[in-house]
Amino acid sequence: MAFSVVMPALEMAQETGKLIAWRKKEGDRVSKGEPLLEIETDKAVVEVEAPADGLLLGIKAAQGDDIPVGQTIAWIVAPGEALPVENSSAVPAARRGAPREATPGEIPPRAVPGSEPASRVKISPKARRLANELGVDLAAVRGSGPGGEILASDVESARTALDSGRTPGNLEVPSSVGLIMAERTAQSWTTAPHFFISREIDATRLNQYRNRMAAERAPAHQGPATSVRVTHTDLLVALVARVLLQHPRLNASWSAEGIRIHHHVNMGIAIAVHDGVVAGVIPNAHTASLAQIASRRAEVAERARAGKLRPADIADATFTISNLGMYHVDQFSAIITPPQAAILAVGAIVDRVVAVEGTPAVRPTMTLTLSCDHRVADGARAALFLNDLARAVREPEKRLA
Repeated sequence: MAFSVVMPALEMAQETGKLIAWRKKEGDRVSKGEPLLEIETDKAVVEVEAPADGLLLGIKAAQGDDIPVGQTIAWIVAPGEALPVENSSAVPAARRGAPREATPGEIPPRAVPGSEPASRVKISPKARRLANELGVDLAAVRGSGPGGEILASDVESARTALDSGRTPGNLEVPSSVGLIMAERTAQSWTTAPHFFISREIDATRLNQYRNRMAAERAPAHQGPATSVRVTHTDLLVALVARVLLQHPRLNASWSAEGIRIHHHVNMGIAIAVHDGVVAGVIPNAHTASLAQIASRRAEVAERARAGKLRPADIADATFTISNLGMYHVDQFSAIITPPQAAILAVGAIVDRVVAVEGTPAVRPTMTLTLSCDHRVADGARAALFLNDLARAVREPEKRLA
């Protein structure tokens, strides 16, 4: 049985992926689960694994190609098996460039000498948003998608060509990952009504718990010792995930149909990379042990910085933590990652003078700032979540026992 190799969709808004490199060549034998190709998506460069055992045949995409999500780019077949005959009639007429009625939001294409006249040009929603963000005139863009559709990659190319004709200066053209990050944060900031609440928390017990774990390597309830160092971020991932189960509106997302509540916590962790920031995901963080969280976090961070992320590394986060404490940042507010309802910004743990039973004392404290989408959660819900999280940070051994 033949298995198709398709351009995967790693997030809701993804339309295309850029083929960075094939890890195998035409005719090679491949095994299910081994790296097959590398693609660049809206978030990062990821490795795509082979879906089956067999021979890689019928490669139809080359390095640098922008490929629509879901399009077959190769086949994996058994030795001696013929390639499937693809049925072009299965492709929607609009995708094949057949005549159709214009839809709202489309613009007439520019006339190209020597080309056949076309009726209308379709523009993807992402391309339109990106053009607005970058100041690109869509009437001057040639589409490379099916039927001449203008894709986000076409807008990026037009921006690069425009910049190359300007006077050189201190202009830095971001990578495609950087451009998409700019688009997504601008979209979030302008469409999701953000509000922010902060809480200063005593981190004494959190520090003690982490130091005890460092000395013991791994508590008995977590199984064999691990060489992976447990960080404050790992502790917060475990604590936040468990507290979120009591506050479902914070572990939710806004959609056109309404508020979508998630009954599992896939925790996103903001990771700084060369081209920007990616969010590595800890799946089912609410049930994972600290050792499992630390190991997963270390593996994903290593792959992110090496540009070798896998699709599962960045998919389906329901909540995100951004920790800048290691950069000595005391407090900051983060922009929500759509379609999530909230993100937690973590500042540095520093010694401060606080009142303890009416007496001044020096305690290690940290400031947590919660950014919320007001369409999903109001101030009271957010405050109750931070209250419970503060108690969990002050008593980590109870939550993680």
